Amino acid sequence: MPETPRQKPSGTAPGNDSGPFIALPWPVGDDGDHLYLAVNVSDDIVVLEGESLVRMEPGDLVISAGRRLGFAPGPAQPAVFRIPFSLLDASAGDPREVPHTHLSGRGGLASLASQFLTALARTPGPERLAGGRRLALNTADLVALLVGEVLQERRPPTAGPGHDLLTRIQHHIQDHLMDPDLSPESIARAHHISVRYLHKLFQSGGTSVGAWIRQRRLDACRAELRRQRRTVAAVAHSWGFTSPSHFSRVFRQAYGLSPKEWRAAVSADS
Repeated sequence: MPETPRQKPSGTAPGNDSGPFIALPWPVGDDGDHLYLAVNVSDDIVVLEGESLVRMEPGDLVISAGRRLGFAPGPAQPAVFRIPFSLLDASAGDPREVPHTHLSGRGGLASLASQFLTALARTPGPERLAGGRRLALNTADLVALLVGEVLQERRPPTAGPGHDLLTRIQHHIQDHLMDPDLSPESIARAHHISVRYLHKLFQSGGTSVGAWIRQRRLDACRAELRRQRRTVAAVAHSWGFTSPSHFSRVFRQAYGLSPKEWRAAVSADS
């Protein structure tokens, strides 16, 4: 449902009769629990206020993790989406670490996101809300792809045999996520390297072997829980979590909801 901003700018996004902020229908938390994404849905320049002024051309986007966006008063205002971090797939990195970023909406994935979000912002509130959480999940999936691309582009370039080997190992892990015997020892053995060197490769990427595997498995569980076909315990066990209590704890840490709360939330409007 639309959110009332703390300092409401003068003007609203086209089709948004409740102000420029559009909150996905999800449990509300603090500002620090959300990603804010602004889209210039007008045909005019929009100015973003902050440490430096940013001029947003029509269709441009601005992403901000954990803090709201402020815009100069004027006849044209952007649509600003508030998306809980718990909805964003963490496979490409932690969305909380995405830098304050201005993206051109003229090409690539940013253009696709801009067109979709502009159409969504111009949809009358009652029609938008009718889509409920299913529409929220689809929106979050598209934004997650955009955030992942931003995080990937901001990473320092890596090259050499170590990087290529790490990529092969990550693909190997993805292919064997459901293997209960997947471990640093089995991974190292499959690639003819020592366990110590395996840990060193992942540390160079700012994570650990265990954390990387756990996050991939959590993302897989979260996706499967949407489909409502098996019990939470069965889903967790099939993806390598042998302890239901441990699975519930790490799932909540990653997404802000327990597995049962997540399943109930995504099925509320189905």
